[in-house]
Amino acid sequence: MVICNLSRRLPEENISSKGQKAVNHFPCDLTDAAAVARTAATVQTFLVNTLPAGRILLINNSGFGAFGHFPEPHLPRQLAMIDLNIRAVVHLTGLLLPLLRTRGGVIINVASTVAFQPTAYAATYGASKAFVLHWTLALNEELRGTGVSALALCPGTTTTDFFEAAGVGPGATVPALSMTSDAVVDAAFRALAAGSALVVPGWKNKLLTFFSAKLPKPLVTRIAAKILARLRLKGGTP
Repeated sequence: MVICNLSRRLPEENISSKGQKAVNHFPCDLTDAAAVARTAATVQTFLVNTLPAGRILLINNSGFGAFGHFPEPHLPRQLAMIDLNIRAVVHLTGLLLPLLRTRGGVIINVASTVAFQPTAYAATYGASKAFVLHWTLALNEELRGTGVSALALCPGTTTTDFFEAAGVGPGATVPALSMTSDAVVDAAFRALAAGSALVVPGWKNKLLTFFSAKLPKPLVTRIAAKILARLRLKGGTP
């Protein structure tokens, strides 16, 4: 297995310590369209030269959120969120899809449970993940029969540094409702093996998204706003 990482910095965990080949890191600011185009071309050349055959797994995992009254914390960050959470996913997938069509493979796009309802105080973030969810499902349908598929991964609260980066302090999340990143990855690969187009890890998250999808949008928006307002007040923002 050859691993390629596209991000501004190296992954914190050394995957090579788990018996895999060392991570091949390609420095890239995914909010920069020109950088994405250059790096995608470099990765394709690397793959062709290093591993000329074999299926490809593309995981679009980079993203961030922000909590507060729009446009808090400031408008440039909101726009950068759209660039990373939406544009970079579409751009990188579009650039690499011809190679995936040739060799076969799967695209995993990380959405969120917030993709199932509007999210006041995280309006841009929630909408960006709604785009990822619906775009991935539509793309998977378009790819039917091509040897390539797409999977929308919609985790809930996960024990990563997401909330810290989003400006929410410690204590803003409920441990009983959180999942580890390992558990989310396990759910993703089980869904991948089953050929699913959508997976919501954890029964609590499945229950949450079920009701979010069934209730009237104005009502579920009001409920989500109350929850997120409490989270924001408890955790604080910059």
